[in-house]
Amino acid sequence: MPQVYAARFRRKFGVEDEMSRYVAALYEMLSSVLGQDKVVLRAGKVNALKMMRSQDLPDRLCGLQRLVFEDPTLERVTTRAQQRKTLAEIEEAMADVIAQRHAEDAIDKRVNEKMAERHQEYVKDLKLEALRETSGPETPASQAKLEELNALSQRSLAASALRQLRPQTLREVVGQEAAIRALLAKISSPYPQHTILYGPPGVGKTTVARLVLEVAKSRPHTPFAKDAPFVEASGTTLRWDPRETVNPLLGSVHDPIYQGSRREFADAGVPEPKLGLVTRAHGGVLFIDEIGEMDGLLQLRLLKVLEDKRVTFESSYYDESAPNVPEYVKRLFREGAPADFILIGATTREPDDIDPAIRSRCAEIFFAPLTQHQIVSIVTAAIKRLGARAAQRVVQLVASYTIEGRKAVQIVADAYGQALYRLHPGRHGDGVKKPSITEDDVHAVVRASRLVRHTLVKGRATREIGKSYGLGVLHHLGSIIEIEAVAFPASQKGKGTIRFNDTAGSMAKDSVFNATSVLRAVSGLDIADFDLHINVVGGGNIDGPSAGLAIFLALYSAVTRTPLPQDIAMTGELSIQGKVRAVGGVVEKLYAARQAGMRSVLLPRENLREVDRTLAGLAVVGVASVEHVLRELERRRGSGRGARRR
Repeated sequence: MPQVYAARFRRKFGVEDEMSRYVAALYEMLSSVLGQDKVVLRAGKVNALKMMRSQDLPDRLCGLQRLVFEDPTLERVTTRAQQRKTLAEIEEAMADVIAQRHAEDAIDKRVNEKMAERHQEYVKDLKLEALRETSGPETPASQAKLEELNALSQRSLAASALRQLRPQTLREVVGQEAAIRALLAKISSPYPQHTILYGPPGVGKTTVARLVLEVAKSRPHTPFAKDAPFVEASGTTLRWDPRETVNPLLGSVHDPIYQGSRREFADAGVPEPKLGLVTRAHGGVLFIDEIGEMDGLLQLRLLKVLEDKRVTFESSYYDESAPNVPEYVKRLFREGAPADFILIGATTREPDDIDPAIRSRCAEIFFAPLTQHQIVSIVTAAIKRLGARAAQRVVQLVASYTIEGRKAVQIVADAYGQALYRLHPGRHGDGVKKPSITEDDVHAVVRASRLVRHTLVKGRATREIGKSYGLGVLHHLGSIIEIEAVAFPASQKGKGTIRFNDTAGSMAKDSVFNATSVLRAVSGLDIADFDLHINVVGGGNIDGPSAGLAIFLALYSAVTRTPLPQDIAMTGELSIQGKVRAVGGVVEKLYAARQAGMRSVLLPRENLREVDRTLAGLAVVGVASVEHVLRELERRRGSGRGARRR
């Protein structure tokens, strides 16, 4: 039927009128799809405005063609065949335009729907935020928790005994005058130094470090401000995290996805840097107790901070060009966080256990072990601070169980509690009379805590065959090594045996073999004619050759039946030529000898320069060979008097 109507139309109006009307219809359709304004604008760009208004069919057709294809170079066509071909091309192109427009309309509709949904959510969030601002974030459950927390905060106990009895000034610290002077010189200077403090536990390293900073703040030319921080950390709790997710010492970055940065950062995808202790200590002192327990990699990272005086942050989530990144976050990622501080480390380990790179950048100060006399002073001061009294022998009794100031104070506090309970069992309240601490109170503490006397070996003014006293050191604490030896004629001549503690260690066994060789050279006796048994009383691993001299004298005494004085201790490595070589830990060993009540110490002559001449009551004799040692013992035996320091 459409073909019939078209044929009638052509007979009535002609073919040209039919095509003109069709072109006009296409113009209207294009205007409805693109919009009248856009059609006019496009017509101006392709030079088709005159063609659109023309009454000539070829012009109007060329103008339509230029509008659809957006090509101002297209020329008009005049033949019917060309015009029909052009109309077919225009129809195909307009079909694409109409389809694209339809798709755009559908997408715009979905976009508008999504925007409306987001708008509703945004309005809802605004309403919730307004409610929070007016009513606050509290709920009945959170209010109950807050009241419980406030109630807990109102409760408190008295200060702990250790805190109460801790020295409040440097003058109250006992036995560390030299270490305090050295640390003050290094910290109070206009150019303070990083420092490592070595020493046994309980001698005041932490307390001295804290008090020294307070003194340094008041000194002229000090670089520390009045509010310079003192930040404490424990090397036993600082661990290296290879994933870099947590690092309380140096700081870390919390990413917005897995590590829970703050909500405003997480929602925007911004990583959040967390500052570490090195930044908290900026401008002050970072004190790391037991720095020798820190992970080796973490020590190296700390070394980098000490050199740069800054901590850098990195994160794969960080985008500096993002518009929602706060300025302080940009600055931390760009410049890092300041970390200009003085490091003071404390350790009970040996210097070799600290990373060499850290040691090379730090001054080293050694805290001395406390003598029994100094422990007595600490105990007396603690009893006075408690406002208590004590029986005459209580102070000496407490001092016999420890050489640690902290432990001595703890024993006093426990004995004070025992005395208070004994005096007023089951009573509470004010007005309780201060008790008097007795020996029974101290013994009760000893039994409950399973304490043993620190120094079991005591020097005696007697002589014994086959028994000598060596000196050792472990973790900056000296100790007495009790060595005994016996010699029997071999059951078969020339087939003697040597027995020694298997637990003493390979270096101690080497010392035994060296001693037997020297013994044969000195005495002229064939060691193979004896069955020898050497024993280290109490066992233990002797990690070093310094017991060589003591082992030799015990063997010499057992084989030659020569009594040895029991108030002389000795240390020194013995070579197979009979030379007495230098050893380490001399200061700690001399303190151990004094603690044990020894009258004299035989020391390698090379170590005499290390001797503290304030060790009153202890004669130190420098020896270079076993012949020298034997002559000294023979002289003492003949004179019966103590030796002077040589």
